[in-house]
This record gives sequence, C-alpha cells and structure tokens, in this order.
Amino acid sequence: MTDLSNLPTGVDLAPILNEHLDGWNRAMGLRFVQVLPEEIIAELEIDGRHRQPYGLVHGGVYASMVETVTSVGAALDARTHGASAVGLDNSTSFLHAVREGRLRATARPLSRGRRTQLWEAVITDGGERTVAVGRVRLLCLEPGAAAAGETVRVV
Repeated sequence: MTDLSNLPTGVDLAPILNEHLDGWNRAMGLRFVQVLPEEIIAELEIDGRHRQPYGLVHGGVYASMVETVTSVGAALDARTHGASAVGLDNSTSFLHAVREGRLRATARPLSRGRRTQLWEAVITDGGERTVAVGRVRLLCLEPGAAAAGETVRVV
C-alpha cells in the first residue's frame, strides 16, 4: 500500500510511484514519467493486451490512462488538505486510431477546489499526434470518509 500522506512535496514523485505499481497500472504496463503538482505524465508501450478485436487500441485503455493520470494529480493535491479524491465523471474522446507504439498521457489541472477538482488529460502517440483527450471531475473526501463501504485509502 502506498501512503500518499508520507510522500515528499515539491519533488518529482514518478520514481516512488513506479516502485509501487499494482492493479491496473501494473497489468497494463503503465509507467509514470513525471509526477509534479501541475503536470502528471505516464506512458505505456502498446502490445496485445491493449488491443480490441480489430487490432486497434481499446477505448478503455485511453479512458483508463486519462483516469489514472488525472486521479493521481487530484489525489496529490487533495492530500495537502488531508483529504482524498475519487472520480465522479470521466469523459474521454478518441480522435485517432492507434495500433502500435507508445502512448503518453499528460494531465493538468483545470480547477482545484477544496470539494471538487477538474483535470484534463491529452494522450499522444509516438509521433506526438493527439490521439485522445479526456476530462475527469473528482470529489475531495474528508479524512476517514468511506466509498463503497470502506474508508478511502490508497492500496
């Protein structure tokens, strides 16, 4: 389990987060490139687990990458208030089909309030062409708040 409350502030947290990859991030081969308060960047190398039956990257991969980088950004900001952040809405648009190469997701905050945050992510391919964009709205939860019947914590 990664305890966000003990992470240093003002430094790139990508190496620390990469040491503790699990769940979806590990299964998909996602790696953080940069984790700073104003910008979160993660990448993955496309392979068979990312493709749908037509051989294209599955839309769920794009939506999940958007969810990951925006959620990390919101969580790191929320922790400065002793809170956590959970997603309320993920709207991801697919702009260009991709079959192979590397995908890079870059998230930046649009609004960071004490109760809600809005983050935007852009996914590019190896040629730096924008292939998907998404916005995630997140709710900041007070310490000890529950979601799905359990206290929210990073696992």
